[in-house]
Amino acid sequence: MLETFNNLLLGFSVAVSPINLLMATVGCVLGLLVGALPGLGPSAAIAVLLPVTFGAEPTTALIMLTAIYYGAMFGGSITAVLMNLPGEQSAVMTAVEGYQLTLKGKASVALRMSLIASFIGGTISVIGLTILAPALAALAVNFGPPEYFALMTLGLTSVAFIGGSASIVKCLASAVFGLAVGTIGTEPVSGAFRLTFGNVELTDGVPFIVVAMGLFALGEVFQNVEQKMELGSVVGKIKNLWPSREDYRQSGEGFTMGTIVGFIIGVLPGAGPTIASFLSYAMVRGRTKHPERFGQGAIEGIAAVESANNAATGGSMVPLLTLGIPGSGATAILLGALIMYGLRPGPLLFEQHPDIVWGVIASMYIGNLLIIAVSLPMVPFFNGILKVPYAVLYPSILIICVVGAYSLTSTMFPVALLFLFGIIGYVMKKLDIPAPPTVLGLVLGPMVETALSQSLSMSHGSPAIFFTRPISLLLMLCIFAVGLWPLLKRTRQRRTPKMS
Repeated sequence: MLETFNNLLLGFSVAVSPINLLMATVGCVLGLLVGALPGLGPSAAIAVLLPVTFGAEPTTALIMLTAIYYGAMFGGSITAVLMNLPGEQSAVMTAVEGYQLTLKGKASVALRMSLIASFIGGTISVIGLTILAPALAALAVNFGPPEYFALMTLGLTSVAFIGGSASIVKCLASAVFGLAVGTIGTEPVSGAFRLTFGNVELTDGVPFIVVAMGLFALGEVFQNVEQKMELGSVVGKIKNLWPSREDYRQSGEGFTMGTIVGFIIGVLPGAGPTIASFLSYAMVRGRTKHPERFGQGAIEGIAAVESANNAATGGSMVPLLTLGIPGSGATAILLGALIMYGLRPGPLLFEQHPDIVWGVIASMYIGNLLIIAVSLPMVPFFNGILKVPYAVLYPSILIICVVGAYSLTSTMFPVALLFLFGIIGYVMKKLDIPAPPTVLGLVLGPMVETALSQSLSMSHGSPAIFFTRPISLLLMLCIFAVGLWPLLKRTRQRRTPKMS
């Protein structure tokens, strides 16, 4: 422990140099801006800005790139809260709860709670990275395809908890639709094309961001246009509010659950913040005594999702630095940056280049404070976006979505898909079918299929492999428990009136 403390002091001595502080600040600001733009994200931002760091010191370059990574995680919540437009996969559930608060005139509460949860999750995850990295890296190594299959399937079971007030049948129907969309593209084992209908654009599947923008943003716009909704009633409620003491009390479990789940999931290569956000949201909603509040602007839901998002960023740095295994697209590019600078991630990296490793880790503590310092003063400005007349705001949202879709492949095909899913999102809203399960199925479906194929290849077709390995067995038991929980809860609710 004393050695770790001394190494951290060394890291801070590196991170607080003027040039490194400047690059951390620039990275945070760029991350916030990029994270708010649909179609981009931390992976794209790091890739685009990587050439800018040529010629810089490795520590300085890595500090800036890392700051972009965790800055973008909060940036995705800005448009999610204000426009129901998630900039990142992991901001989907933030949009579900945050936009409802916006309609109640509490956008500033939602944004500030997102920021505070991001800070808590991010800071605690860096503490975990500092203290527990070697032990957690050993745990990550034990995860193979069977464990990932069980983990992803456990994530899919959260569909029962993320549909708001909709019935479980509608939630399942939405999830099945997402799974079906997820099968479009290249089959992971044989490499054959499925449901592409000869269209080369579909060989890589349907892009998540197109589905999310269509179902959430365009679906909302189409519905509001039909209802001729005006922002007058919303604008009149807008106040520069801070979360109340009651909000913090309700969010306590969300902070705790989101941070723990986010960090653990982040440590596992390939899992990432999206699964962490869905799982933490589902766990908090499953434990609450007031599930009817979820989907209507539950502040604890935002706390759970945003703390999980940012805790996962710190967790994903564990396998990257200790094993050289990227846990997400963003960390894969960071891995490339490390190699570009002649650094080989792994246990020896801590011994051979302690100033670089601990400098980056220390900069993450500083970066979380910088995000608070940069973002808090801008909340009133973000609120001001809601005062823009809908005659201007609606076309602006459409332009943002179209540009984001077009930027994916520089063709009009994603734009056509965008409007297709916008119409589907509108129909789902009319039928009261929740959109989050569709997104969950789309994201996790291909992962589950790949892990299942790899697992059955390992066991020569025997499903027993999921029950003979300790970690996968534990996760499978959790799946059965989650599946039985709604039934047990319903049975207990039926018995309660009889006992009284």
